[in-house]
Amino acid sequence: MATSSTPRRGTVRNGAGAPGSPTTAGTGAPGSPTAAGTGAPEAGAPGSGESTLARKRRARRINRALAEQYPYAHAELDFRNPFELLVATVLSAQTTDVTVNLITPLLFARYPDARAMAEADTAELEAIIKPTGFFRAKTKNLLALGNRLVDEFDGVVPGRLEDLVTLPGVGRKTANVVLGNAFGIPGITVDTHFGRLARRFGWTESDDPVRIESDVAELFEPRDWTMLSHRVVFHGRRVCHSRKPACGACAVANWCPSFGLGETDPAKAAKLLKYELAPGNEALLGRLLAETHRAAEIRMESQRRVP
Repeated sequence: MATSSTPRRGTVRNGAGAPGSPTTAGTGAPGSPTAAGTGAPEAGAPGSGESTLARKRRARRINRALAEQYPYAHAELDFRNPFELLVATVLSAQTTDVTVNLITPLLFARYPDARAMAEADTAELEAIIKPTGFFRAKTKNLLALGNRLVDEFDGVVPGRLEDLVTLPGVGRKTANVVLGNAFGIPGITVDTHFGRLARRFGWTESDDPVRIESDVAELFEPRDWTMLSHRVVFHGRRVCHSRKPACGACAVANWCPSFGLGETDPAKAAKLLKYELAPGNEALLGRLLAETHRAAEIRMESQRRVP
């Protein structure tokens, strides 16, 4: 229920949190939000006085709201098997998933498995992946990755975290992406979006991905980890931007201690939304909501139409 009152010091706002209609105003910096005019930390920031149980309940309420906002959330890298997802995730470093998705059809047509990748011509591989940036380093990693998979894992992507992180170009983030989406093994994927939102939500104070993963894992059941990762990343890309978050159009504003960091006016905030939530993309959003089981396919169709 909407209200114009400012939250009391040391409390988190209650209410429905409907997208586009946040219920209170406030200010705060990521990881250390403060109550308006008091300089005191809001509830939700670690060390603010919010109990572990209260933080857990608030975190899970945020997750439920994100699930309602993004019932179509999914891995935004296109893949058909663990090898393709592993390679695509390695390529996604320092670039967008959209860019990776544009070059992977040709890449996997040329190099469909680990052995083919291991035997790839360096110049040809560089030419294909050049649009993703840092293509020389990535080419080196992909060649080494292919060789390691062939030599040590019979050309098959391993399904264990401890094995995956030994592969060239693969860290915990990439490993958790592969485990969660190709093997169905729960994992929290900490990329720049997830880390930023975890701090803004008061789930962690850390900048270290391993610590963020550990802090967030304590708040949720393992069965929720993979989809939580998708939802938070979706929200970070569409609403809770790095420089100017659209606080006034945020579905979780009622439970976010950083509300007020960005634009709070609903009309102005709506103009900051991206992808299917952006003004003019109502038809795409409608399709995604109506056919959540086809979300990846619908997304790929929409990206192919972008000039």
